[in-house]
Amino acid sequence: MHTITLIPGDGIGPSITGAVVKIVEASGLAVRWDRVSAGVSGMEKHGTPLDSSVLDSIRSTRVALKGPLTTPVGSGFRSINVALRKEFDLYVNLRPVRSFAGVNSRYSDIDLTIIRENTEGLYIGEERYADPEKNVAEMVGRISRVGSERVIRFAFEYARTHGRKKVTVAHKANILKLTSGMFLEVARAISSEFSDVELDEKIIDNMAMQMVLDPHQFDIVVTTNLFGDILSDLASGLVGGLGLAPGANIGKDAAIFEAVHGSAPDIAGKNIANPTALLLGGVMMLRHLGENEHAARIERALTAVISEGKNVTRDLNSTSGVGTAEMAEAVIHKLK
Repeated sequence: MHTITLIPGDGIGPSITGAVVKIVEASGLAVRWDRVSAGVSGMEKHGTPLDSSVLDSIRSTRVALKGPLTTPVGSGFRSINVALRKEFDLYVNLRPVRSFAGVNSRYSDIDLTIIRENTEGLYIGEERYADPEKNVAEMVGRISRVGSERVIRFAFEYARTHGRKKVTVAHKANILKLTSGMFLEVARAISSEFSDVELDEKIIDNMAMQMVLDPHQFDIVVTTNLFGDILSDLASGLVGGLGLAPGANIGKDAAIFEAVHGSAPDIAGKNIANPTALLLGGVMMLRHLGENEHAARIERALTAVISEGKNVTRDLNSTSGVGTAEMAEAVIHKLK
């Protein structure tokens, strides 16, 4: 029996998390969900978007499935997602991207993974005005050797564990010689320990162009926080968009799995949201828990439903009248 923290989220969050819960339970996995509220729903229930009950639950279970959250204006948080990453030192952001038969996209047979450093770089949020008139603003980007080492080592170990043959390091060391230069230096040092995995180096602007021209040349990509944020969304666009993009935030003591799209409050309660991204996040979570058979069965069932194209939401098939709940039932039918 696994105990998993469940954060339903805001907007379409409760709808898609409900669908994923049904599918995971239909796979036969023994699971107990510890449901907690965060974001707007947390504000309404506890008076804060990130109550101690959420943090206590994740500390206890060490694994969470999270629906999309909205950070309330004036809540004291720049981002609840960033706050969770900092609280649990979730230094890896893992974004696998793959093509699905039945999805209209520019490319086919894409299978790559973006691994993004999750706690440093320009997203540490240190900004200030440089003059009294507030005409010039500055921001600080911080890269550490320890932070670089742990995420790059994760990337090479992930490549080895998953039978991947190449890790591409995306950087800007030609200009940012100390920060990006350190990241690249660490990558070269760690790669010497992995003779079975090729090290590939790409300057970030060339990397973005190459991903558009020929994404099949990439396997595992590791990079710093801001660059990874941009590249991971670019990668999702290669296969059909954020509706197919799961993500994981992983640290030493906890892991949070999610869909990377937003809460889409404009379509909340309409039973039209695509549950695929969060379900794939759930598949990643099951593999993290060592439940590889359940993960594989769910992924095969989802792949079959998307490939057939009949019981999918309208973003996957514009002629479909199928909603979130019906697509979930179709996946469950394939499971059985």
